[in-house]
Amino acid sequence: MNEENPLSKGEELMETALQWLLQDGINIGKAILMALIIFVVGRWIAGAIKNKLRSTMEKWNVDPALISFGTSITYYVLMIAVVLAAVQQVGFQTTSLVAVLGAAGLAVGLALQGSLSNFASGVLIIMFRPFKIGDFIDAGGQAGVVQEIGVLVTIMKTPDNKKIIQPNSAIMSGAIINVTANDTRRVDMTVAVSYTDDLDKVQNIITEMLNADSRVLQDPAPQVVVAKLADSSVNFNVRPWCATGDYWGIFFDFQKNIKQRLDQEGVSIPFPQQDVYMHQVVK
Repeated sequence: MNEENPLSKGEELMETALQWLLQDGINIGKAILMALIIFVVGRWIAGAIKNKLRSTMEKWNVDPALISFGTSITYYVLMIAVVLAAVQQVGFQTTSLVAVLGAAGLAVGLALQGSLSNFASGVLIIMFRPFKIGDFIDAGGQAGVVQEIGVLVTIMKTPDNKKIIQPNSAIMSGAIINVTANDTRRVDMTVAVSYTDDLDKVQNIITEMLNADSRVLQDPAPQVVVAKLADSSVNFNVRPWCATGDYWGIFFDFQKNIKQRLDQEGVSIPFPQQDVYMHQVVK
């Protein structure tokens, strides 16, 4: 009975392994290399399409918010197609992969409900356009100039140059105040004078000052009325209309100018005070 030589069997296994490396190994290497080429070239093409789409939309004067949102979505969709093509080149069946990705996507979706909510809110912002890039808004407890409307977040800049990254769902979950949506705004101010002052005189002074300011609109006409008989003063409501960009200029200038003018006219601006009377008790 002949016993099998262990050495010859090892040589046979070695030879089989070498054959596999020379045949199947080379094929797998080619497939991996081709997959890498597909991914690199595909990503470059996706980026080129994204940039071309952006330039075309800018040429057509499309809203900047829609440009940012649309180009991002287009790029992500193209990259998914590139990844599927690269994976298929390696030998994976895309139908099975899509099924696996679908199941994984469901699990991830349940774990990332907040992100999906932000995405849905971003779509609603683009569809209904409650604001656009460059508007000053107050939404989600934050206020600032809109700089970018993204897939998941909206980026704003505050007047003191702070950057706010606000989730889209936070913006859409409450009231949105678009301060600069209209071309004109009403400036609401209060002027308090003493009970001893001539109210008609004060009203005429304020009206004259408003009419002399070229930034104040005459249609609608500015309103100057007695609004309240307060504890220590008579309060006038002063409501001029102006271009939106002139709002704060008029507001701050008026505070200084009205004080100086009323001082010149001998009109006093009272401050809260309390009179205390002391009676001597005789025993």
